[in-house]
Amino acid sequence: MAKISPLADKLVVLIGGSGFIGTHVAQDLLERGARVRIAAREPEKAFKLKPLANLGQLQFARCDVTNASSIEACMRGADAAVYLVGTFGANQRIIQARGARDAARAAAEMGASRFVYVSAIGADAQSDTGYYATKGRGEDLVLEAFPDATIIRPSVVFGEEGGMIPMFADMIQVAPVLPVFGADSPMQPVWVDDLAQAIGNALADPRTHGGKVYEAAGPQRLTMLQINRMIAEGQDRNRTFLPVPGPLAKMIAALPLAPINGDQLAMLKRGNVASSDIRQIGELGVDPKPLSLFLDRWMVRYRKHGRFSDKRATM
Repeated sequence: MAKISPLADKLVVLIGGSGFIGTHVAQDLLERGARVRIAAREPEKAFKLKPLANLGQLQFARCDVTNASSIEACMRGADAAVYLVGTFGANQRIIQARGARDAARAAAEMGASRFVYVSAIGADAQSDTGYYATKGRGEDLVLEAFPDATIIRPSVVFGEEGGMIPMFADMIQVAPVLPVFGADSPMQPVWVDDLAQAIGNALADPRTHGGKVYEAAGPQRLTMLQINRMIAEGQDRNRTFLPVPGPLAKMIAALPLAPINGDQLAMLKRGNVASSDIRQIGELGVDPKPLSLFLDRWMVRYRKHGRFSDKRATM
């Protein structure tokens, strides 16, 4: 007899569930038999999940995380919740700290027994980087409101249809010469489905994982330059990559409509790798997979002749 999931028939609210990470978390939870409520500013972006759900297993709700009442309305009846909302733009404090607090508070008041806050490696309330500071403050506020919450701090998240890979792949496909910001910055990219599984496992066993902080990093330590070169190789394209010097990068980041802002540049300079003193994704029951495992297959559609390219043809 198949083992019944601890999340079977539990209502899990995904705040920000229509985004890249959220839709993958939803898929993981649906497979576990959970009922999922996508609560987002534009929940219709997650309508593609409908064919994956059984009748009555998937709900959609419009949610404004800057409004506590909106969050409370979306949290009614919840057995568990995940806060996935983040931004590199304006209102970081409101979205990543206050909104997370309001969600954790509402979950506790509604009687939910599980809560996960998706933070970031490097989160620190005392950081001089706005993104990291507000993520760190969000962690503190969540644990104050919901002491048994689980904090998961991912590294840079990659997937075939979202994150940095398609963005870089599109540029590499069309441009013979490309600048690289933070070329030597190290990071450990984590596959979005590994992160989704980690979140699902945390929700499934709050007794073990509640009140703890975990990092979600992939097994490969790569620089930004290495990642760009790997993508170009996967496309069978010869490209010239020009590392952007620090002073010039700062000047560009200060310009309006720049491809990178000051926060992102500071984060790149710091790097994004796992810490030695924090629990890792393996303790959430996940064996993370490397970026190199996927790139060759994902880059097929970017090659000049697509699947008819003969470089990797096999009999």
